Amino acid sequence: MSSEIPSKKHPATTLALFCKVVDNYGDIGICWRFAKQLEHEHGIHVTLWVDDLRSFQRICPEVAIDFDQQKIANVTVQHWRDQDGVFVADEISDIVIEFFACDIPPAYIAAMAECNPHPVWLNLEGLTAEEWVEGCHTLPSPHPRLPLTKYFFFPGFTDKTGGLLLESNLEQQRQEFQSDQTGMAVFLAQFGVTESEMSSLKVSLFCYPQAPVSALLNTWQQSDNAMTCLVPEGVAADAIAAFIGQEPKAGASSTRGALTVRVLPFIPQADYDKLLWACDLNFVRGEDSFVRAQWAGKPFIWHIYPQDENLHHVKLKAFLQRYVGTAAEAETNAETKAESLIEFFLAWNGAAKTENSHLPASSWENLWPRFQADMPKIAEISNHWRQQLLENGDLSTNLLKFAKAIQQAAV
Repeated sequence: MSSEIPSKKHPATTLALFCKVVDNYGDIGICWRFAKQLEHEHGIHVTLWVDDLRSFQRICPEVAIDFDQQKIANVTVQHWRDQDGVFVADEISDIVIEFFACDIPPAYIAAMAECNPHPVWLNLEGLTAEEWVEGCHTLPSPHPRLPLTKYFFFPGFTDKTGGLLLESNLEQQRQEFQSDQTGMAVFLAQFGVTESEMSSLKVSLFCYPQAPVSALLNTWQQSDNAMTCLVPEGVAADAIAAFIGQEPKAGASSTRGALTVRVLPFIPQADYDKLLWACDLNFVRGEDSFVRAQWAGKPFIWHIYPQDENLHHVKLKAFLQRYVGTAAEAETNAETKAESLIEFFLAWNGAAKTENSHLPASSWENLWPRFQADMPKIAEISNHWRQQLLENGDLSTNLLKFAKAIQQAAV
């Protein structure tokens, strides 16, 4: 472990991470992974402030929704009920992070100003591939009244950003799991996946309600090849209920034509990683599952969090430009093969018909066969992209190095 960041061999740094849940599982999913890695790999004493324990419990069953404070995986979880409260300097952490510009309690900020030295105050921003991020990463923002400075810290896809969340042993775990066909079959069998379905095209489906799921399921059931779609309970509920002909509870399933749909329970994060590793194609949404799909190195389709005036389409296209453009530099035929990938991304997000879209809308009946035929090349693009992301380092280590530099400059 580098001597530039806190380690368990030295007095541990304390860190407070404030999270308000907006996207049901994405926000807390990111913050929970982040908190665990800081504690387990860097020896940081983390207090995770979160306002929605029920959503937290869906991805971490150990969470008790009626506790104000609890300890899980050595992380202190604090229920963030409101903006009230009285704090003193002794209660303030050495590093204070507000996730995605959430407003932390005013009394906490006032107590930060009383600390000597002041804590490192960071705003951990949302993930985007837009170019302006590189110029804003680590910029300072002085408080208008108090002797405090907040710094913007952006995750991202280049070495001019903070990188992405990545545990130090994730790559080894992925390789070991994907090389163990028997273990993979045992893992999927707990969700009802049969031996014959193991040889089918396996798809995980996680999306927002706006996704055109019904149209895609209709196309898949007419496919020439067997397909198995694994969808968490509560996702695309209306479309899944219509397909299986019953309430889409965990364990429910149905087969129509070439397609079998199985409803999964909402599973813990570690098992969700395994699901991504086990499937041939992953549909993901928001930020957390989006990043995990990239580490899986499998073909994926991203459903971006919708914004007013279709601002999310700008972010979507910015990512596609980096993702496909980078791969094209290494693969002579990648750009041609990526056309169906780009078109699928745009259509899935309702962007194919928007003004200035460079691709016309296509029916799923025409688009899916082309995409499926391109999947081997798309898998190569995914793996090349993953290798590039690894070179940027991981978000936790990069953030702690920056915080250490700020602390040293204040001495």
